[in-house]
Amino acid sequence: MRRPVLILSLLPALVLTLLAPLTPATASAGAGAISWTPCAEDPSAECGTLTVPVDWRKPRGETFELALARRKASDPAARIGSLVINPGGPGGSGVDAVVGGYLGFTPEITSRFDVVGFDPRGVARSHPVLCSLELALQAPDPLSIRDQAGFDALLAHNRRYRDDCRARTGPLFDHVDTGSVVRDLDALRAALGDDKLTYYGISYGTLIGQLYAERFPHRIRALALDSNMDHSLGTRAFLDTESWTAQDSFDEFVAWCERTRTCALHGRDVRTVWADLLARAERGELSLPGSPEIKLGKLDLIGQAFGAFYGPAFKELAEFLVALESGAATARPILTPPSTASSASSAEQAINDPTRVFCQDYLLPIRDYRAYEQHLRRSARIAPDMLVSAAAHPITAACLGTEAPIPNPQHRLRVDGTPPLLLGNALHDPATGYPWAVSAARQIGREARLITYEGWGHGIYGRGDCPTRAIDAYLVSVDPPERGLRCQAVPPAEMSALRHRPPTGPIPGLPGYRLTR
Repeated sequence: MRRPVLILSLLPALVLTLLAPLTPATASAGAGAISWTPCAEDPSAECGTLTVPVDWRKPRGETFELALARRKASDPAARIGSLVINPGGPGGSGVDAVVGGYLGFTPEITSRFDVVGFDPRGVARSHPVLCSLELALQAPDPLSIRDQAGFDALLAHNRRYRDDCRARTGPLFDHVDTGSVVRDLDALRAALGDDKLTYYGISYGTLIGQLYAERFPHRIRALALDSNMDHSLGTRAFLDTESWTAQDSFDEFVAWCERTRTCALHGRDVRTVWADLLARAERGELSLPGSPEIKLGKLDLIGQAFGAFYGPAFKELAEFLVALESGAATARPILTPPSTASSASSAEQAINDPTRVFCQDYLLPIRDYRAYEQHLRRSARIAPDMLVSAAAHPITAACLGTEAPIPNPQHRLRVDGTPPLLLGNALHDPATGYPWAVSAARQIGREARLITYEGWGHGIYGRGDCPTRAIDAYLVSVDPPERGLRCQAVPPAEMSALRHRPPTGPIPGLPGYRLTR
């Protein structure tokens, strides 16, 4: 079983920064300066690093290099400032997002802002959390734990895995929480010479923005938070809401097939087809189309559907399910499985596993197997087709055994003294459900403005003119839309013609898997 790695957002997140002269009052202690040079991968972008402390409680202690990349504003005369981006996760690379140029911003943004991305601490080029691939591949399947012995085996594996990761990574392993990332972000703001921060974050990137607003309310120009996390949830509420939103996306897929003649499953009982495929996966009888040697378990199959809902790629999912059912090799999978080919054995390899970030942000204890089974049974009642969230349940299992206290425990947001903050969410988001955005807006209070996109998928920026123009206008002019703005959905079949692109990064709960382009 592959090691769960949570990346709730695989679309690019943005951090916008209004440039102002750097003064001692705005500089963060323990941070250095940035030296920009052309990126090796693409000289049209610039790369650099920023030195920050491993432990912000010891600003003069051990340090590491935060990896950065930027693309300058295309219209220098119209330039407002810097746009620092982070594509969510945890585990998304802001450097890759900038260098790869897959952000999908409008000219309204790219002409006015330098786009700056950073790899958060523990991720990619920023002192990555390194772990044994061999141990990662030995992780128990979270859907196959049947008794207390199996639960104990999961805890024992997690302990061995944490010890290995800590030994390989060093002191930073215990300091990759989002609270520390927020301090890094403020150091980056200062190093860029910005008096106040303008931020656009998506999915897990919204947690960075929420906590920045809480810690540095007077250093904000504007924050736009797209597809929101809710950092107030305990174990049951977290798993239940994630099960609900995964099932909601499945229900929307079924409804789409029922009314859409081009759906490969139109006129059929989609739920029965799905149940039969899940049963075959549980028996080990399901193979990836065109790759009979690659078997799909239940979580793999659930992950394929979950990945499709990000787009949403309803048409492609239906075709894929038909191919699975018939054994045909004609349909491409929604997720591309990881390559296992390597010149070195798995025992010699290390992988970057940012799961630790989530484990330091969310303490989600489960007492024993009886409680674990109760969570799974309740999730299956909430989500009778999906059974679980391909993001939430694997990452919760992977974090079991994490000792309290954690560096950045859950709490209700305490935001005061900020300018208006813009939140947005799709009604049918598979990963960060709409109730999370409503909850986050209520916690923030009067400063929050919530955009409701009445459609599907993960991330609302780029889904038609309504949400995109509203977010652009807010980031450029700091002018939030009227309260209660609702944006009409763009039909799933029309999404490919828009700027919005499906996520291309790793998939929650299925490390190594990526959405097929």
